[in-house]
Amino acid sequence: QVQLVESGGGLVQAGGSLRLSCAASGRTFSTYAMGWFRQAPGKEREFVATIKWSGSSTYYADSVKGRFTISRDNAKNTVYLQMNSLKPEDTAVYYCAARDTGYIAYRSRDYRYWGQGTQVTVSS
Repeated sequence: QVQLVESGGGLVQAGGSLRLSCAASGRTFSTYAMGWFRQAPGKEREFVATIKWSGSSTYYADSVKGRFTISRDNAKNTVYLQMNSLKPEDTAVYYCAARDTGYIAYRSRDYRYWGQGTQVTVSS
């Protein structure tokens, strides 16, 4: 069983930055691919970014490419999402998710474990 706890959300002005963290329990964190998803009010959950177990491969949604960076520290059982040049349309609850395999994926149904989410609000 893996438990995920997100932190780092908050209110920021457009153009600003935030860094989300996701702390994972369990000794096998380093074997899991990790992902970030988000869900805005009235919308479906959407993929944001994913990272391979080793950190050697990443993949981003087009809407965040060049602005967001996903990274991980396997020694700390933590995955990060650095968000720069934030826009009001980035406002959403951001969720961390873990696969039970090491390879990246962009579909939410490919992820087995989910955190509770952290709110990100970008004001214009």
